[in-house]
Amino acid sequence: MARSKRHKDVEFAVDDYQGHERIFKTFDEAAGFAVSIAASGKSNVTIDVLIHSVAGARWWGGDDAVEEYREDPDASVSDRIEISANPVGRVA
Repeated sequence: MARSKRHKDVEFAVDDYQGHERIFKTFDEAAGFAVSIAASGKSNVTIDVLIHSVAGARWWGGDDAVEEYREDPDASVSDRIEISANPVGRVA
């Protein structure tokens, strides 16, 4: 059985070009946005995973994520993913 693409207690945050936080409900949406910003030349683009419950932690990362969540349920970011793009120009 395939895992759902979203969980009500998990969000993904990415800063836009002006540094304003944008919140996404699915990783795919956040990743697409982050890649578009990185490909446009902005460095240090990150996707922050925001988990709001044990159930959300289990959905995101299984038992290890649950253990980390229980250690500090008030952590502002449960996981951070760095995105970079390296434009190489025209390819013949």
